[in-house]
Parts: sequence; C-alpha cells; structure tokens
Amino acid sequence: MARTELDALALNALTLEQKASLLSGRDFWTTKPLEEAGIPSITLCDGPHGVRREAGGSDHLGLNESIPATCFPPAVAVGSSWDPEVAARIGAAVGREGRALGVAVVLGPGVNIKRSPLCGRNFEYYSEDPLLSGVLGAAHVAALQAEGPGASVKHFAANNQETERMRVSADVDERTLREIYFPAFERVVTQARPATVMCSYNRVNGVHASQNRWLLTDVLRREWGFTGVVVSDWGAVQDRVAALAAGLDLEMPGTGGASDRRIVDAVRAGDLDEAVVNASVRRVVALTERHHGVSGAFDADAHHALARELAAECAVLLKNEDGTLPLSASARIAVIGEFAARPRFQGGGSSHINATRVDAALDAIRALAPDVAYAQGFSLDGSGDARELREAAAEAAASADVAVVFAGLGEREESEGFDRETIDLPAVQVELIRAVAAAARRTVVVLSNGGVVSMEDWHDDVDAVLEGWLLGQAGGSAVADLLFGVVNPSGRLAESIPFRLQDTPSYLNFPGEAGHVRYGEGVMVGYRYYETVELPVRYPFGHGLSYTTFTVDGLTVVRTGDDTATVTVRVTNTGERAGKHVVQVYVSTTAGPVRRPARELRAFTKVSLAPGESRTITLSLDRRAFAYYDVPLGRWVVAPGDYTIQIGENASSVVAETTISLDGDSVVPVVSLDSTLGEWLSHPLAGPALVRVLTGGKSERPEEDDENGLRMASSMPMGRFLTFAGIDIPHTTLRELVELGGSDGAAA
Repeated sequence: MARTELDALALNALTLEQKASLLSGRDFWTTKPLEEAGIPSITLCDGPHGVRREAGGSDHLGLNESIPATCFPPAVAVGSSWDPEVAARIGAAVGREGRALGVAVVLGPGVNIKRSPLCGRNFEYYSEDPLLSGVLGAAHVAALQAEGPGASVKHFAANNQETERMRVSADVDERTLREIYFPAFERVVTQARPATVMCSYNRVNGVHASQNRWLLTDVLRREWGFTGVVVSDWGAVQDRVAALAAGLDLEMPGTGGASDRRIVDAVRAGDLDEAVVNASVRRVVALTERHHGVSGAFDADAHHALARELAAECAVLLKNEDGTLPLSASARIAVIGEFAARPRFQGGGSSHINATRVDAALDAIRALAPDVAYAQGFSLDGSGDARELREAAAEAAASADVAVVFAGLGEREESEGFDRETIDLPAVQVELIRAVAAAARRTVVVLSNGGVVSMEDWHDDVDAVLEGWLLGQAGGSAVADLLFGVVNPSGRLAESIPFRLQDTPSYLNFPGEAGHVRYGEGVMVGYRYYETVELPVRYPFGHGLSYTTFTVDGLTVVRTGDDTATVTVRVTNTGERAGKHVVQVYVSTTAGPVRRPARELRAFTKVSLAPGESRTITLSLDRRAFAYYDVPLGRWVVAPGDYTIQIGENASSVVAETTISLDGDSVVPVVSLDSTLGEWLSHPLAGPALVRVLTGGKSERPEEDDENGLRMASSMPMGRFLTFAGIDIPHTTLRELVELGGSDGAAA
C-alpha cells in the first residue's frame, strides 16, 4: 500500500496521543517512530556545506565530535562563485554523504541576507543580494534532494544577527521584507521545493517566528505554495500550541513528551482544532518517505578533489598590482602566517564539520615551488613573543622575491552565537602585514575570514590581495592553485567591502536595543545603499579580477511584454589565458511612488571563455525584475515608465546601458476618508469630482491662492480636512465620492 494511501486510511485509526507524538523529536536529532503504523523514525542533522552526523553526545553548537565527512566551501565562499553549478555540485555531494550516513534531512542551506558585516553567522549565508542568494540556494536544494535526503532552507525569517537571537524582535516594514529578506526563500520554495523550511529563533515585528501565522501559513503556504514540513530551529518554540496553530509542524529537539501533552490537552480543551494536528501529521509522515537508512557510500578522495576544484571557483582576487600574481614556480617565496600551516577553512557552531582531511596552503605551495621559506608571523593562541615572530617574518620576507602573508579571523573572532564588534583584523596581524610589506620586494595577502574585514590599515602597502573567505577542507590546495595560476581566479564579491564600519547602512541600528532591532535602512541594504547615496567603498559588490581580460559589448534589450524583456550582450576574452567572466545585469529606475535603489541586480550568469573567444549571452528579465512591492495594494506592481538596463563590471561600474519604456500596471489607488487630501486630488476619478464639489461645480483649475491652500492641506486626512475647513458636503455626495475612490462607502 502506498504511503499516501496509508496516510488517508490510517490517520483516523491513530489516537490523539499518537498523532501528537509525531510532531516533536524523539531526541536531539531523530523523530519518533510509530512502528505499529509503519511510520519510521528519521534523522535530521546539521549542514549545509557538509554532514555533521554526531556519533556520540548531541549538541547544536558543533561542540561534540561527529562522523568524518567532507567539508565543502561554506556559503560565504559559494556566494562569491556567482555560479549555481558550484552550489549544485556541493548540494549533490552533501546529499550523497547524507544518504551514506543515514540522514533523511540535512539542515541547510542558509539564505539569510547579509545585512551587517558584523553578523557572526555570515559565513553560512551567501550574499547581501536576494537574487544571488536565491539562485544559489535553489541550485543547492534541488541537487541535494535529487540524491535522496531532504533539505531545510533556513532561517525563516529576518534572522540577520546573533545578538539576542532567541528573543530579539526584528522590526521591519513589509516592503523591505518582500523585496530584501523574503525573495531568496520564495525562490527556493517555488523552484526547488525543499522538504522542510526552518523557522528562525527571533521575533518578527514582535511575534516569534515559530508562532507567526502570517509568516508560516499566509506567506509560506498560501502565497508560495509550500507543501513540506515547517521545522523549528533547535529550541526555537516558545509556545507549542500557538506554534502548531500558526503552521509549525515539527518541533526539534524532543522535549521528553512535554510538547505532546500540551497539544493533547489543548485539543481536548477545545483550544486547538484537531484538524490542525492532522494536517501537520500528514506532512511529517510524508517527510519520513525520505528514510532510507544507511544507503551506499561516498568516495572521500573524490569528494576532497571536488572540494578543491570548487574552492578555487570561490576566491576573489581583489588587487593585483603590476602582475604580482600569478607567482612563478622559480621565485624565492616566503610564506608567512600561522593560517598557512593551520588553515581556517570553516565557521564555528552548528555547521562545524569533522573534515575527512585538511590541506594546508604551505604544503600545497611547497609542492608547486622548490624555494619556499616559512615564518609563523603570529600565533592564534597568543603564545610566543609577538615582536620576535614579526621580526623573523620580516627577515624571511626580505630574503625572498615575494612574501605571501596568510591573515584572517579565528573562531574566537567569529562564530555562531555571537556577533563581531569590529571589522578590523587583529592588531597583531595588521602589524605583521605592514612589517612584511616594508621588508619585501612584493607582498601578497591571502585572507581567511567568514565575514568582511577592513583593509584600511595595510591595503596600500601590499601588491596583491586574494580574498579566500572560508574555502573548506581543500582550501589550502585551492589557494596554491590560484596563486600559481594553475586556476584562473573567477570569484566576484557577493558583498560590499566598506572603507569603515560606520559607512554600513545598518550601522546605527545594529544590533538594536531593548529587545528590538529596527531595520531602519529599509530596502537600502548593501550596494543598494552605497550606490544610491554615492558613498564609495573599498571594493564594491560584484568586484573581482582575473589573470585575463574581458570586454562586454553589443548590448541589446528587447521588450517581450508590458513588463518583461530580454538582454543580449557579447562577451570576449581579450587576454592570453582561459578564464571566466560574470555578466551582471542591473535595473535602474525612478518609476513608481516609492524610493528605488540606484540599481538592483536582476540577472547574472558566469561564462567560461578561451583566449580570444567570444560568446553571445541572452538573459531574461521577468516581471519581478522591474517590480516593487506595493504595501497598500498588497501585491507586486510594475510602474509605467522608463527602466535603464545596465551591464555592470560590478555594482559601481557600469560598462553599458540602454533605456526602455514599460507600460507596466494600470493601478487606480483606493482612497477613503482616511486618505490624504493630496491622494484624493491625484485620484483619476475621485479627484476631478472632488474639485467640482469644492469649487461649486466648476471644473477648471482653482485660483492660485486656492491652489496653494490645497497644497498646504494636502497631507491632511480627507475627513479632518473637511472638518478643519468647515466644509459641509451632503452625506449622499460624500458617499458618491468615496465610492468613486474605490471604497465601499461605509466610512461615509
């Protein structure tokens, strides 16, 4: 008998207690079975860039040992690949390992937006841009689930900090939610159909995400059509009955039966409809179809090689003066910094993987070049004499043709559970870089960090900077491949690097106070803010260099409807090396009644080209590429007007653009007595009728003095304006005006 038939036939045979038991965990990582009904227990485990299947003690902070698995590049690195194929290949590999380890649901990916560079968990998130995050997240989920296990896209919603993460209220307006913080989730849900969505710890506008019916039912299920299981983040449930009523199906981890009893008691007291319980039970039982036990095995060597290949796609070459990179194998090289020998390749917390092996960059560099000296430079644990370490490093640098300094952040500086207080590198590392740069003929800095770091104290002293982020267990070898040109760098920044922390749009509002964090910057997040206010950054969103050069020309934009278009460009590799270029399509407009960012990323693709090769690329711009979310109307609107399609080298540098006019939507606003006089006067139907009433039946423009008076009163609600001005409009006339304005006339 098929599982769906079993559900329909057997649900009524289950007792209320049995049904309630299915809606919370048996323990930390597994669900409760009902063997008599043929319902198995399934295992969920942390991801998303590897499988953290714990063998002994259970925890959600990565403190206990887990079974060895491949640590692939985390999302911070994958975001800078700008390549959904990279995300998909990681997702598929994680799926294979999950299946081999008996895991039914791998918790990830995280698609929360990087609102502030201080967020301690930014290494688990892709980007500051919702389109880039959504495309990569959807690719990861689809590929992972094709291997058998389910995914859990997280953390829904507005989870953009670790400070007071279990109780802080993210106070954010609906347009900002719809345009910035929802779209990545929406894309993953509608395109990749994840098995589960994980609710976040925080409150959203005062209501815990775990019991926020608007989030979990109205938006997620009714608007986006999600049919899977809503699972709590571990320990996120405040009120189990309220959460179930709001749409949260599965509470994790288990509560020793306490939650089950609350559900049973609420149903029997008439406080909870049993139909709600039944709906969640059906969804949880459907999820158990992903239970296959331990199935197959994975090739650890092949997956390590894959991790190395993909890591090289993710690093971003930020600076390369006078062709400092790639390095020559015959050069005398000084490798400096403890990270070269003891790599930082992943973040701390629940996603911490027990890697099958780890490549050190120092070993990989020595495998490619015969003359390599090493100096520790600094210590991660504070041991040793900092001055002596620094002086030894400077001496090694002075004897070399080029010095390569490995710098970055340790887990003491960034991890799940707390936010950073600064974007500066540790002072001991800054002093080291400057000392080495003063002594060396040429200096290269390789960064290992899960979040943006400032370069202002040393940037101009060095010749090249490779932003490695956190590259996974094979990152050391991947960095060596990039430094020596075995692989041509092709990463692009998925987040802006500011000059100062004070320049960031959320600076005055992060991480909040008194239990609330106000999203006062609205939709102006990341590059949207910097470009709109024309504030320079050290390196803009989308920036990245290559060992070859590219040109983009032949921009053609063709309207394909009232609110859609296609964009065509030709990309040519004009250099002497094969390489990859990211085509970035932005849309700029002032159309509509809301403030729009200077430009927004609306399409992208990564293209691989041989030297001298050209390729014509066509990308589609759908309705959403031109739309804003209209809160009063409760829907997406494309305003009639001009839209400039821009090809960006990055978010700050536009290399080609053209403007099209779109017919857009014909929107007639609804006005009532609570609407302002200005809104009434601009209404196409009610406005002229109101002028006739106010001017005694005249249809011509009012006298100049009268017009100025109307402008002064334009912000007053209509009802108060009539009272304040002593204007007595007959009730029937007022009702007719309100009906012309689209209201039902009840207020009149």
